Amino acid sequence: MKSSNRSTYLAVDAGGTKAEFLLADDVSELTRVQVGSIKVLTTPVAEAEKNFVAALEELERISGVSARQLTRTCIGTSGYSVPSVQQWLRAQHQRWAGGELLLCGDEEIALDAAFAGGRGVLALAGTGSNVVGRTADGRRVRAGGWGPVLGDEGSGHWIGLEAVRALFHAIDEREATRLEDAVIEAWRLTSREALVERGNRAELKEFAALTPVVVRCAAEGDRVAAEVLRSAGNELARLTALVMRQMEVMEPGKSLPEVALAGGILGSVDAVRTAMTTNLRSAWPEIVVACEAVDPVLGALWRARKGR
Repeated sequence: MKSSNRSTYLAVDAGGTKAEFLLADDVSELTRVQVGSIKVLTTPVAEAEKNFVAALEELERISGVSARQLTRTCIGTSGYSVPSVQQWLRAQHQRWAGGELLLCGDEEIALDAAFAGGRGVLALAGTGSNVVGRTADGRRVRAGGWGPVLGDEGSGHWIGLEAVRALFHAIDEREATRLEDAVIEAWRLTSREALVERGNRAELKEFAALTPVVVRCAAEGDRVAAEVLRSAGNELARLTALVMRQMEVMEPGKSLPEVALAGGILGSVDAVRTAMTTNLRSAWPEIVVACEAVDPVLGALWRARKGR
C-alpha cells in the first residue's frame, strides 16, 4: 500500500444498472473501474455492498491507494431524493473509506461534466431519466426523475415497456410488427401467451434490456418500434422544454442556455436524440443541443476536487 501526502479523490457515477468509480489526484486520473449497480432501490443490499467493496478493492489493487487515504469522495447517484439511498451510501462510505463525502444526484454530476458549475441544461436518459437546469447565479430547476413507476419517460426501461405495450396495441389493430417475435426471442419464450404472462410480471430491468431489440427493429424498418423511439425523444423534449421555460422566467432577457446530454439512451440511440432535438428546435430554432453525451463521472471528479 502506497503512502503519500498528495490529495486523492474518488468520483462515482452510481446509475441504475452500473457504477463507475474514478480515482484521481489534483492533476490527473489514476484509474477507473466499473461494477454493477450500488443503487439499493433496485439492487439487493448485499449485492450493492459487494459491488461497492469490489470497486474499492480493485482501485487499490491497480493504484496502490487505499480508500482510507482518500481526501474526498463525490458520489452522484440516481434516486438521490430518496432518504434511504443517501443513508446507505453514507454508511458504506463511513465503513469502507476515509475523507469527506459529497452526495448529489446523478443528473447534477452530469451537469457539472458539461458546464463545470456554470449555466446550462442537462437532459439525462439512461436506465432512468430527468432534466436539470442551472442559472447563471446557481439556482437549479428540474423536471422528471420521479422514478420508474411514476416517471422516467424516455429512459431505457420506459422504451422497453412502451414497446411491449405497443406490440399488443398493434395486435389489436391488426398491424404487422417485428416486435412480437423479437421480444419473444429476447425473453426466450415460445408463444404469445407466454409473452402476456411474462410481460405482466416482468421486473423493470427486464424491460430495460429490451431497448436494443427496439432499436434493431426500428432500424429494420418496423414502424411500431420507430414510433416508440420517437415518443421517447418527444417525452424527453417535453421535460427539457419545461426546464427551458422555467429558466426563461428566472432569467428574463438572457440568451437560451445550451443543452447537454447524458446517459446511454441519449448517448447512443440516434432516433431518440434526433426526435428530441427536432422537437426542441420547433419551439426554439436557435437552440444549441450537444451532439454527444458527456462523461458524468468527470462531473463528480470536478466536485470532489472543488469540495462543493
